[in-house]
Amino acid sequence: MKLFVREHLALTCWIMVMLLTVVAVFWYDGYDHWRTALYAVGLGFFWYVGYLVYRYLSHRAFYARMTRPVNSLDELVALHESVPLSVALEKLLDSQYGQYHAHLNRLEQKQQEYLTFMNQWVHQMKTPLSVIELTVEEQDDDDARFRSIQEEADQMRRGLETVLYVARLDTFEQDFSVEPVVLRTVGEEAIHELKRFFIRNHVYPEIRMDASLVVQSDAKWLRFVLVQLLANSIKYSAGSRQKVHLRAYAADRSIVLEVQDYGIGIPKSDLNRVFRPFFTGENGRHFKESTGMGLYIAKEVLTRMNHQIELESVYREGTTVRILFSYDKG
Repeated sequence: MKLFVREHLALTCWIMVMLLTVVAVFWYDGYDHWRTALYAVGLGFFWYVGYLVYRYLSHRAFYARMTRPVNSLDELVALHESVPLSVALEKLLDSQYGQYHAHLNRLEQKQQEYLTFMNQWVHQMKTPLSVIELTVEEQDDDDARFRSIQEEADQMRRGLETVLYVARLDTFEQDFSVEPVVLRTVGEEAIHELKRFFIRNHVYPEIRMDASLVVQSDAKWLRFVLVQLLANSIKYSAGSRQKVHLRAYAADRSIVLEVQDYGIGIPKSDLNRVFRPFFTGENGRHFKESTGMGLYIAKEVLTRMNHQIELESVYREGTTVRILFSYDKG
C-alpha cells in the first residue's frame, strides 16, 4: 500500500492542480457559481479516486510482490497477474533470470573444470616429486647438496598439499567428517611432517598435550591447519634456536589448542589484517617467501568447521595462535 501511495502521489497532486486550473479559468471568465464549481471538482476527484481503487485492486499482488523480500530467484519472477504492466515485468524478469542462470551455470562449469585441473595437476606433480625424494634418500646423508634437495622437495610437497586443500574448500561439506579427534595425535603428526623444516631452520618443537583431550572435529583438516600454523611459526623464528610450543588445555566451555613461538612477531598495525588473503604486511618485506595465505586458509577452514581462531602477537617477541573447540562440561 505504501508503495502504491508513493507511486501515485505526484499524479494526485497533478490532478488536483489541473482541476483547480480549469475552475480558475471558468471563474475568471465570469462563471462565479462556486457550488457548481465545487461540485465539478468533487465529481472529478471522485472518478479519480475510483480509478485509483480499481488500479490498486488490479495490481495489488504486484505491489505486494514489490515490497516483500526475495527469498529465492524463482519467487522473484512469479507475479501471476494478467494486467499489462505485471505481464511485461514478469516476462522481463523471467528473461533476465534465464540469462543469469545460464551465466551462472557457465561460471560453475568453468570453476569445476579449474578444480578438476588443479587436482589432476597436483597428483601428477606428486609422482616426479616422489621420484626425487626416493633418489635423494639413497644418497649420502652427509652431502649438503642432497640435504638441500630433500628440504626443497619437502617444501614443494607442502605447497602441493596446500593447493590441493584450497581447491577442496569449495566442496568442503563433501570432504568434511566430524569424529572424535585426539589432539596430541594430530599435533605429533603435524610436527613429524615438518621435522626437516624444524631442523633446517634451527627451531625446536615442544609438545605439551594430555592424551585424554579429545574434540569433535575432522582430523585431516585439523592436521592441515596445524601444519600451516606451525610452518608460519618456524618460518618467522628461523635461526633463533628458540622453541615452538604446541599446547592443549581445557578452558571455560572450550578446549584450546595453542601454537606459540618467540620469533619476529607481528607489528601492532598489521594485527587486524593478518587473516586477509595475500596480506603479508611489514614482515613480508623481510621474508620474501611469505604468501599471506597461511592464516587466511587456517581461518577459512576453522570457520567452516565451526571452530574459532585467535591471535596475539608482540613485535620482536613472538606470536601465539589459539584454536578454540567448543564443548559442554556436562
